[in-house]
Amino acid sequence: MPNSQTGREKVLAYIEENNVQLTDLASMYGYSKQDFTNYLKGSLQNTPMAHKIILRIISDFKIR
Repeated sequence: MPNSQTGREKVLAYIEENNVQLTDLASMYGYSKQDFTNYLKGSLQNTPMAHKIILRIISDFKIR
């Protein structure tokens, strides 16, 4: 599975620049805040589910 570090960094930058709360984003995608945080920043970063979530956020918000 390819590394998604660049995509993750872009998603986190978008979240910060647009004052989006991780809780709100987690709710929007149907995840708990803890799981969502682990997918983006923590122990679950390099899992297939994390890659799927990052790709979905990039696609939904047109992050480039």
